[in-house]
Amino acid sequence: MKVLKFLSVLVVFAIIGFSYWIYSSLNAPHAHSKTNQYIQIPQGSSTGQILVKLAAEGILSSPLPLKVYLKITGSGNEMQAGEYLFDSPITPLEVLGELNNGRLRTVKLTIPEGFTRFDIAKRIAKQFPQNPPEGENAVLNLMEDISLIKDIAPEAKNLEGYMYPNTYDFQRTVTTRAILEKMVGEFKKIWKPEYADRALQLKMTPHKIITIASLIETESRLDEERAIVASVIYNRLSKGMPLGIDQTAVYIAKMENRWDGIIHKSDLESNSPYNTRKIVGLPPGPISSISESSIKAALYPATTNYIYYVLNVEKNDKSHRFYSTAAEFERGKAAYQAWLKKERR
Repeated sequence: MKVLKFLSVLVVFAIIGFSYWIYSSLNAPHAHSKTNQYIQIPQGSSTGQILVKLAAEGILSSPLPLKVYLKITGSGNEMQAGEYLFDSPITPLEVLGELNNGRLRTVKLTIPEGFTRFDIAKRIAKQFPQNPPEGENAVLNLMEDISLIKDIAPEAKNLEGYMYPNTYDFQRTVTTRAILEKMVGEFKKIWKPEYADRALQLKMTPHKIITIASLIETESRLDEERAIVASVIYNRLSKGMPLGIDQTAVYIAKMENRWDGIIHKSDLESNSPYNTRKIVGLPPGPISSISESSIKAALYPATTNYIYYVLNVEKNDKSHRFYSTAAEFERGKAAYQAWLKKERR
């Protein structure tokens, strides 16, 4: 009888001791070396598999305390798959809290205004290298699927100009197709029905308006002068003058995979239909991603007699001086070239 009482007391103390160890372990901060490394919990992982993985990664000192806790509380099913960053030190209960929140790792994709489809493809391929398709050319091939913009621009040959510049958050496993759909979706939020109506008033198609907007985007960084730049484009079109926009030469070089950061004389002499130094009228399509500011400027150009402009070297704020005659322009151009020569010394 005494032996049974003694054994009962031992069992009670053992239970109390074990319970205290579990409680202490669950609340004890544990230091690890993986603070800057994402730990992936695959879909379909069992509770036991998750705890063993976290112990193997060093996030938990032992899987047992949490295993017992989850068994008692029955809350193991709340843990979610995903990619996690765990602070160090961290307690097992804090680890469980992270797993229950199911935080997914995202990658920021920033597309600046004025980026071409070639720039966008390069950035997507670099930031999402593990997703099919692989490489810039494969991304560019996907951009040739114009089904996303058939309702706006059935004559478009690719998605250039219709991928809205913005900063996006994507899961690391996102497909390239989903990225393009999101960017075009953002463009469609900006392109309002009244914009299409205004294009008709100007005797333009939406695609031509987007093309003009892309020219404005590459020529002017200042919202307040974009409508004036637009007026120059429209004035030149009405006079049958080549637009003479050198950024189209840059676009040609990127299209032919030979852009080295400098516009060469051969670029300006190219026979490409995008060469606005030689062709009269608009290029076949947009040459960059565009902001709503440039779209509005293309739709509502200022009323001016200007047909030339040159960078304003006096202000040095990326603004331009605008001219109505060739003589005025030549004087402004000479001042700009003199300034440029001085700057390059």
